[in-house]
Amino acid sequence: MKVITRSGKSEAVDFNKVKDRLTGLAEMLGLEVNTDVIARETIAQIVDGITTTMLDEHSARIAADRGTEHHDYYSFAGAICVSNLHKETSSSFVEAMEEAEFLLDSKGNKFRHLSEAFMAAVRKNAVALDAAIDHRQDYTYDYFGFQTLTRSYLIRKSSLGRIIERPQHMHMRVALFLHMDSIEEALRTYGMLSRGVYTHATPTMFNAGTVRSQLASCFLMGIEDSVEGIYKCLGDVAGISKHAGGIGIHVHNIRARGSVIRGTNGVSNGLVPMLQVFNSTSRYIDQGGGKRKGSVAIYIEPWHADILDFLEIKRNTGDENMKARDLFMGMWIPDLFMERVRDNRPWSLFCPERCADLVDLCGVAFASRYEEYEAAGLFTRQVRAQDLFQKIMETQVETGVPYMLYKDSANAKSNQQNLGTIRSSNLCAEIIEYSDASHYAVCNLASLNLTRFVNRETRGFDYERLREVAYAATKNLDRVIDLTYYPNEESRRSNMSARPVGLGVQGLADVFFLLGLPFGSREAREANARIFETIYYGAVEASADMAVEHGGTSYEKFAGSPFSRGQLQFDFWENHPKLWMDWASLKERVKRGMRNSLLTAVMPTASTAQIMGNYECVEPPTNNIFMRRTLAGQFTVVNRYLQRDLAKLGLWTTKMKDMIVDNDGSIAAMSVIPQGLRDLYKTVWEIPQKALIDMSIDRAPFVDQSQSLNLFMAVPDYNKLFSMHMYGWKNGLKTGMYYLRTRPAANPIKYGTDQSHQEEGPTTNACSRETREECTSCSA
Repeated sequence: MKVITRSGKSEAVDFNKVKDRLTGLAEMLGLEVNTDVIARETIAQIVDGITTTMLDEHSARIAADRGTEHHDYYSFAGAICVSNLHKETSSSFVEAMEEAEFLLDSKGNKFRHLSEAFMAAVRKNAVALDAAIDHRQDYTYDYFGFQTLTRSYLIRKSSLGRIIERPQHMHMRVALFLHMDSIEEALRTYGMLSRGVYTHATPTMFNAGTVRSQLASCFLMGIEDSVEGIYKCLGDVAGISKHAGGIGIHVHNIRARGSVIRGTNGVSNGLVPMLQVFNSTSRYIDQGGGKRKGSVAIYIEPWHADILDFLEIKRNTGDENMKARDLFMGMWIPDLFMERVRDNRPWSLFCPERCADLVDLCGVAFASRYEEYEAAGLFTRQVRAQDLFQKIMETQVETGVPYMLYKDSANAKSNQQNLGTIRSSNLCAEIIEYSDASHYAVCNLASLNLTRFVNRETRGFDYERLREVAYAATKNLDRVIDLTYYPNEESRRSNMSARPVGLGVQGLADVFFLLGLPFGSREAREANARIFETIYYGAVEASADMAVEHGGTSYEKFAGSPFSRGQLQFDFWENHPKLWMDWASLKERVKRGMRNSLLTAVMPTASTAQIMGNYECVEPPTNNIFMRRTLAGQFTVVNRYLQRDLAKLGLWTTKMKDMIVDNDGSIAAMSVIPQGLRDLYKTVWEIPQKALIDMSIDRAPFVDQSQSLNLFMAVPDYNKLFSMHMYGWKNGLKTGMYYLRTRPAANPIKYGTDQSHQEEGPTTNACSRETREECTSCSA
C-alpha cells in the first residue's frame, strides 16, 4: 500500500510512522486517547495512492467517531486537522496575508481581496506580528469547531481552493484591522481573541481587512410607502445581503390590500405581493459571497389590515400565490393588543394609509389615538383579539415564527427613546434601535466566552476579569463603527449618530455545568443576573471613558437621552435583582457623556459557539447526546460535562451511552445516575419554560437592547403557549419569543439533533417542526 507525501513522493504506508505521529500529538496535548487503535483503523481503511493530507483527514474522522468513549477524542480529532493545516500553510502571518492579498475568481483571474491600507499595516509591523502569533492556540479547537472554521471562516485562494489562513492568522487579521494605528492595541486584542475570551461576530471575522470590510451584523430598515421607496429599500436589502448583513424591516406603514392609490386611481395589492419580491431577492443575493442566502425578517403590528394574510406566508397550507416562505416574521405588539387579548375584547384592523400616525406612537399615546380611530369607524374590519392571537400561535406551532416583541416595553426601556418611536427589531430579535426610511439602524456584535472566567478547580467565577474583558470588547466594538464599510448612506448616517453596539455571551449553560448549578436554581439565577450586571457595568464604564478620551464628545444624539439624565437600563425595571456593583459614581460619569447609545444584547451564537465548543448563547442543551452533521459525515456527540461526571463515578460505559440514546438524550428517568446529576443535566425539554423566562427577566435590567429568547414546547399546547406569552409580556420583556421550538411528532432516529451544532444548511432541527438556517450574521 502506497501513500503520496506532501513533496509528491510515493512511499509505503508505515504503521509505526502513523502511530508515532498520532502519539506525538496526543502526548503534546495531554489527551487520553488510544493512538494504537486509531492508527490500525486508519491503515485498515485506506486505499492505495492516498495522500498524507487525506490520511490525516481519515485519522481525524476515526478519532471523532470514538468521541462517545471520551471527549478527548473530539479534541484529538481537531488536533490532527490543525496539524494537517499547519503542514499545508505558512506559519508566518505576514506571508499568509501577502498570499491572501490577491485571490482568484472562478476564471482564474486575480483580484484584490485585502485592502491596501491593511496590507501597509501588515508590512509595517511584520516582525512584531509574526513574533506574537501563538499557533499552539489552534489546538484548543475540537474537531467540530475546526470544521466550522475551515468551511466558512478561513481565507481560501479561491472559492473552492486550498486554505491559506490559519485560525491564529484570522484572529490577528481581525485585531490588526481594528487597530491599524496602534500595534500595542492590536496585539492586546489578538491576545484576547487568541485565548478565546471573546469573539467578534461572523461578518467581522469574514471581512476584516478586506477591500469591502463590512463588519456589522444587523440592519434595521424602514420603507417609504411608494413604488420608488419600496424599490429603493429592495436595492439596499440586496446590497446589505451581499456583504453578510442580516436585515429586519418594518412594514406597518405600508398600505393594505384594497386601499386607494391616488396617483393611478387604482387599488393596492397589499403587503404580500411586495413581500414576495423581497423573498426572491433574499434567495438570489447570498450572504457573504456564497456562504448562505440572504436573510430578512419582516415586522408588523397586529392592527394592520393585512395581518391575516401576513400570518399565512410561511404556512404549509393555503394559496401558493400568497406565500413568501424564506422571509422571517416578527410581531411588533402594542400593550393595547395584549390587554384586549387578556380581556377577550374586539380588535380593530386599520390601513395605515388612513391612520398613518399609529406607526409613530407608543404607550398611552398609541392607545388613545387607536381608540379615537376605532370610535370614528376608520377600521377595515374587526375581529376578536383572542381569535387573532390564536392565529399567531397556530403559525408559531407550525413554523416556529412569528417572533413576539412588545412595542411599548421596547420603547419605554430604550436609551434611544429620544430619537423617535422604535418600530422593529432585527433578524434575530435582539436589537432594539430606531429606524426609518432615511435612517437604517446598524449594530455591531461580539460575545464573551463565559467559560473562560470559571476557575475549574475552585468552582468559582472571576467577575472582575469579566468586567475587564467586557470593557475591552466594548472599546473594540466602538472601533468597528468607524472602520466598517457602509453599504448605503442611510446606514452610515444612523450608525455614526447613535453609535450602538451589542455585547453578548455564549456558554452560559457550560458555566452552570462547571459550577454545578442546575438551570433555574436560585444559585443559577443569581449567577446569571450577576454575570450580566458585570458585563453591563464594564460596557457602560468603557463608553463613558471613551467619551472623555474623544475630547469629552458624546455620540451625536446623546442630549435628551436617558443616559443624559443618568438613567441606566435597570432604572426602567421596578423589580430588578439586587445590584452588586458600585453604580452611583458611574452614573455621574454617564451624565457627563457617553460614546455609545446602546451597549448590550443577547444574540444567538450558533456558529461562534460551535467554533469555541460552547453551548449557544444563554440556552440549556436540547439533548445530552445528539448527531452532529459535517461535510465529513455524521458523528454522535455527548455532553462532555455529563460524560466527565459519569466517568468520575465509574458510570460511563457503552451501556450507559446506549441507555441515554434510548431515552432520547435524557437522563431524567435513569435511577442509576445520582439525583444531583439528573437535576444538573436536565435538557431544555425537562426544564419548565417559566424558568427560562424568569432568567431572561432577571438579566433584562442589564441588557439595554434585547434578547433572542427561544421557547421550547415538546408537545404543542395552546393554553401553555398562551400563558408563556402572557407571562413574558406582563413581566416587561422586550422580546417575548424568538423561535418556538417543538419536538417532532415521531422521531425514528434515537438521537436529538442540536440546532446550535449544524454545519450544513439548510438545517433541520430534529427537536422542532420548523426548519431554519443558522443566522451567521448575528452569530457573535
